[in-house]
Amino acid sequence: MTATPTLYDWCGGHDALLRLTEVFYDRVLADPVLEPVFRHMGPQHREHVALWLGEVFGGPTTYTDELGGYPSMLRHHIGLAITEEQRARWAGMIAASADEAGLPDDPEFRSAFVAYVEWGTRIAKANSAEGATPPPELPTPRWGWGEAPPYEG
Repeated sequence: MTATPTLYDWCGGHDALLRLTEVFYDRVLADPVLEPVFRHMGPQHREHVALWLGEVFGGPTTYTDELGGYPSMLRHHIGLAITEEQRARWAGMIAASADEAGLPDDPEFRSAFVAYVEWGTRIAKANSAEGATPPPELPTPRWGWGEAPPYEG
């Protein structure tokens, strides 16, 4: 019996997640709802998001080790006042971008991927609200398969 792969390994690792962020942020910058939030993102933003997702999905801890982990991610959202429309657009757009980026399309992976995106965007929205006081020192979340591990028929 072999060990269940991490979501990171299953999706193709850093290269796959970097493809995802490239496709996604190209779409974001062309979107009238999301572009205002991201128009000033730095040149390393896509790489940093790929590293964050990689760590969350069970890959290397590079985001935490080199970029500050959860406290750093939190700082990027404080005060943005993300609306529900922006949150939902972000979630739907990254899910759609997974197809173009060539991420696995099996239901088990996509279920886990979309579950994290929904959870993460709702946390980001809450943390970005005026007057929000999120806990400053949480660990980077680690996301798994949930109730449906991959089926290798």
